[in-house]
Amino acid sequence: MKRFFRHILLTLFATLSVAIAWADGAVTFEVNTPLIVSTGEMFRVEFIITNGKPDSDTFVAPDFAGLDVLAGPTTSQARSYQNINGVASHTSTFTITYVVTAQNAGNLTIGSASAEVDGKSYKTKATPIEVVEQSRKQEQEAAAQQGSAVNNQIAQDDILLRLNLSRSAVYKGEPIRASLTLYTRAGIAGFEDVKLPSFNGFWSQELPTDNYQAKRETLDGKVYDSQIIKEWLLYPQQSGTLSIEPADITAVAQVVMRTNRNFDPFFGGGAEVYNVKRKLTTGQVNVAVKDLPAGAPASFNGAVGKFTMSATQPSTQLKANSAATYTVKISGTGNLTFLQTPKLTLPSSFELYNVRQTESIQTSVNGTSGYKQFEYPFIARAEGEYDIEPIEFTFFSPEKEGYVTLSTDALKVNVAPDGAAGAVTPQQIITGTSKEGVRQLGSDIRFIKLGKAQLSSSVAPLMMSSTYFMLLALIVVLFVGLYLLLGKMIKDSKNTVLLRNRRANKVAVQRFRQAEKYMREMNRHAFYEEMLRALWGYMSDKLNIPVSNLTKEGIREELQRRGCPQQDAQHFTEIITRCDEAQYSPAEWVQMNDVYAEGVRIISRIEQAIKR
Repeated sequence: MKRFFRHILLTLFATLSVAIAWADGAVTFEVNTPLIVSTGEMFRVEFIITNGKPDSDTFVAPDFAGLDVLAGPTTSQARSYQNINGVASHTSTFTITYVVTAQNAGNLTIGSASAEVDGKSYKTKATPIEVVEQSRKQEQEAAAQQGSAVNNQIAQDDILLRLNLSRSAVYKGEPIRASLTLYTRAGIAGFEDVKLPSFNGFWSQELPTDNYQAKRETLDGKVYDSQIIKEWLLYPQQSGTLSIEPADITAVAQVVMRTNRNFDPFFGGGAEVYNVKRKLTTGQVNVAVKDLPAGAPASFNGAVGKFTMSATQPSTQLKANSAATYTVKISGTGNLTFLQTPKLTLPSSFELYNVRQTESIQTSVNGTSGYKQFEYPFIARAEGEYDIEPIEFTFFSPEKEGYVTLSTDALKVNVAPDGAAGAVTPQQIITGTSKEGVRQLGSDIRFIKLGKAQLSSSVAPLMMSSTYFMLLALIVVLFVGLYLLLGKMIKDSKNTVLLRNRRANKVAVQRFRQAEKYMREMNRHAFYEEMLRALWGYMSDKLNIPVSNLTKEGIREELQRRGCPQQDAQHFTEIITRCDEAQYSPAEWVQMNDVYAEGVRIISRIEQAIKR
């Protein structure tokens, strides 16, 4: 029993000794670097914390005046244990390493580094270094050997850049997925001089890549780690062979090389990290774009994809002067962004108001999908029976390689009197009066009987007087003017080209307001997308050309033909180009503000120039 208690006491004593030894480790902060180096020689500067590690974001390095930092900071940790005569001790080191070089001979001083450990501040001592001249030949030989050795670590085909297309031959308006992909067999530290591809002749929309993970792929018989850097949906706006200009990127690869100096892998020594730059390019990529077949129906406005159409028709029983709405919804996958309002033809006695449009569009790697809904509010003014023609919508199906026409049902509407004074029929036209009575107008006058009454007046009769003829002439002039005005208004209401032209500026202003909202929210992608919709949509309405048929060159020619100054036409296309490019590169708020102001200004100038 005594031996048992003695054993327990010895164990407790040993444990206590270990704990005391563990806790008694003093924290030190030192710098380790050679005191004499040669010009051009790479050497390490190590800041070592013993028995601790710096608190988060508290380490402050010196400015390394007179030295070039080639790599770092890199960190490493190590622990050592000792047990002497039953007494255990523990030591830990935390090392922060920089790889530097000095180009000029002379005396330098590495200033103090500082850090906090468990809330307490520590500093290293300033360390002098003597830099001696190295002969030019030795320097060149050393640099050549080192550079050659480092560069040889990265083969030409260890890092590749490719622009992969989902298809290389499509119809005009059919989407293509373009993926800018990096293939690597080496570690990549970052990129420099990034130049993204140019999509001239395409309407492009960037796809999110945040959730894309690197994966293993085999390319030309070699295994690579592949990562999609950028991805777009491309909608070709013209037929023929379209070339996508190359993307250029400088990749910075990291190479770790063993050295004979201070070789101790346990303490983080024996290796140097070098950066090797590789210029990468995708090369030019061509896309064969087939034109849409001839013989498109009149209801085709450039829609390409696969769509369905549904309609909510108004009641077949309406009252005169009552409002109703005809609603059409087009859903599917394709170039939904460019979908134009289908034409609704109403009887002449119906008043059609501005079409309200709502949409829900999602863009993914599979294309653009969702719906657009069009609401046609109108008022039936006159009673009677009317036929409303079906709404037709035609799209081109790449799958069927032909046009598909969708149609709503024909509608017969019965408009009854609204029971209020003034409700008329198309036949209620005043042609004169008879001796027996006056035709009913609303409910004001009915069956006034005319007899042989004897009337006298102290005032001279108006009939056949000069005043009478002047008033009659004035009434005739006003009637003719009103008739001509109403005729012009009815004609203009049926002229869809004229209506699109007149509303072009109004629609553009609405889209500019939405773009301004996105700008205030700092939503860069949505801002530039809405700006492009405003600019392309305005030009489509103004020139009566579907968006899918618009090109920058075509816009310039058409604007100049209509009297717009050449510099304004050129400026318009330059703004479109800026918006296209800004969607795929970081942009400050000021840049968005400038683009917005220029867009509003150029639309106003073009509007004034065309009106003249």
